[in-house]
Amino acid sequence: MTPPPTQASDPVTSLADAMVVNSNTPLIMLDEDLTVIAASLSFCRAFGLDCAVLTGSSILEMGDGEWDVAHLKSLLRATGSGGATIDDYEMVLPAAKERSERSLKLSAHRLEYPGSQNIRLLLTVIDTTEAKTAKREMEDLVANNMMLMQELQHRVANSLQIIASVLMQSARRVSNDETRSHLQMAQNRVLSIATIQKQLSQSGADDVELRPYLEQLCESIGISMIADPEILTIEVDVVEGSVSSSKSVSFGLIVTELVINALKHAYPVDQGGIIRVSYVTDGNAWTLEVEDDGVGMPLDDRPAAVAGLGTNIVEALARQLQARVSITDADPGTRITIQHEDAENPEVEPMPTVAAL
Repeated sequence: MTPPPTQASDPVTSLADAMVVNSNTPLIMLDEDLTVIAASLSFCRAFGLDCAVLTGSSILEMGDGEWDVAHLKSLLRATGSGGATIDDYEMVLPAAKERSERSLKLSAHRLEYPGSQNIRLLLTVIDTTEAKTAKREMEDLVANNMMLMQELQHRVANSLQIIASVLMQSARRVSNDETRSHLQMAQNRVLSIATIQKQLSQSGADDVELRPYLEQLCESIGISMIADPEILTIEVDVVEGSVSSSKSVSFGLIVTELVINALKHAYPVDQGGIIRVSYVTDGNAWTLEVEDDGVGMPLDDRPAAVAGLGTNIVEALARQLQARVSITDADPGTRITIQHEDAENPEVEPMPTVAAL
């Protein structure tokens, strides 16, 4: 079957048909009866069809009849009558003989030419089977990797918990106070990392919710170092939000160091009080504080204390975080502040790492 003579003799539509045939895009030109007027070579190659045989037949008869889909037929007829257009319509082309099921994305538009009575439908057919398969495989790979990462983080957290338990048992057995103190500090530093690993394994994300992390960390420190939680407590006041896992490690180690320091030096035997850990943000700027209401720091000793602070882990972590460490009188007690200014603010000058106020 060949197109009607009137259609072939129409120079406008004939030019359009010729453009379809030579297009690199999978295209089909249909008349209002859904008869194939022209098909691009790329379409015929993609679906294993003979363009010479295809022209003049109904789109519903293409191949082995797999194109005879009721919903497609109704959409094309509605488009031909001017009642609808098809944009990125997804459909599944049923399997036929040696060809498996395929995923397609269709777009169809009614074409009207000035001075011509012929109605044309231009149908674009994109085979998305391979793209969807690749996307599905990628999603499966990502899900599998996330599952493996969670399992790894879970195992690391368990291993760190075991190490912390061994350190705690060792601290209980030794009689030397200095050795016991070092073991307790090592235990709490290990717990700081273990707490992060546990949260990462539970969330499956790369970011850590800071408030529950610091709450759990301070609770662990309190259990291991506070003899009577009725008189000496640790409070955590942290804004909602998450930080990167690397930054949370630094925050956790800083808090561990400063809270342990307060527990060791701010409160004489049987003296109670509250150690407060706070974290606030203002845009990209943030402030982390550990404050106690203990005996405080004599003014004459403050420079020496700051110098001592500059040689330990807090200073090193503050440098990594591009933050300033300052120590002030909380009256009563001592307040240590780690502050990071907004690096994007051009008015902010580079800050010294440690300062005594």
